[in-house]
Amino acid sequence: MIVRILLALLVAMLLLVVLLYFQLNGSMGRIDALGDYEGRPADTPGENWLLVGSDSRKGLSAAERKKFATGRAVGQRTDTMMLLHIPAGDGKPTLVSLPRDSYVPIPGQGRNKLNAAYSGGGGPKLLVRTVESVTGIRIDRYMEIGFAGFVGIVDSVGGVELCVSQAIKDPKAGINLKKGCQELDGGTALGYVRTRATVRADLDRVKRQRQFFSAVIQKATSPGVLFNPFTSIPLAFSAAESVSVDEGAGITDLSGLAFAMKAGPVTTTVPVASTPTLPGVGSVVQWDRARALQLFGALAKDQPVPQSALEK
Repeated sequence: MIVRILLALLVAMLLLVVLLYFQLNGSMGRIDALGDYEGRPADTPGENWLLVGSDSRKGLSAAERKKFATGRAVGQRTDTMMLLHIPAGDGKPTLVSLPRDSYVPIPGQGRNKLNAAYSGGGGPKLLVRTVESVTGIRIDRYMEIGFAGFVGIVDSVGGVELCVSQAIKDPKAGINLKKGCQELDGGTALGYVRTRATVRADLDRVKRQRQFFSAVIQKATSPGVLFNPFTSIPLAFSAAESVSVDEGAGITDLSGLAFAMKAGPVTTTVPVASTPTLPGVGSVVQWDRARALQLFGALAKDQPVPQSALEK
């Protein structure tokens, strides 16, 4: 009798896991982001993700937009772009920030800010093509999240602890943070990764974005969250409903990304040469092309990035 009861419980648990898997997989948004075109980079070892945070206000109420100081901008632009390389072997992942104002050639549009590949009508597909063309790296997976999803995930894990290197007061981002390590809820964390109210503006911001991404992954995969069904299940549904991925990705791919990141990635910004202001374009970020080629060349070969190519 006891054996039958245990077997029945085991079968019920397996059915529940299968049901949760299909529900979570079905909750994820899908985006036609990856497409074949002439001259696309060949497959390279490891797995390459393009991680995009958009400034979409979709899902935020008027009260939340006011509370989080997101403004009322319509449409959708890219606030965050990061290239994550997960090696095929035992090496550490590499997380590279691609500043939104990077001045790069956009296929069919000439040179412009990287963000223009997305916001100018090309959307995710042109953004992926642009990143592939300037890095020489084939993007295997694409993930995108908007403001509302960002807030929801942070709140699902009970907030994240971040060490703020300097006091930041920015009404435009809705934050007034003191220097030091502190627990941030979803709205405050959103302001922290959006603000440009520091000396190096966007170049400081991309560092904070990587800091946040690593912190939320560490929190989400911690035993206190992962093995507590009252936190892990709501988190799983919040994450699935908050992100959109390429049409070939699923919940297992997101799990693989999270656990790869848990190992502690090498983090850097693409090497920068200068930040000039160009007529008709505005302030841009120009890459140090030689060092950038070193960086992306190493990733394409699934090799450690040389120190000379990392952010100084």
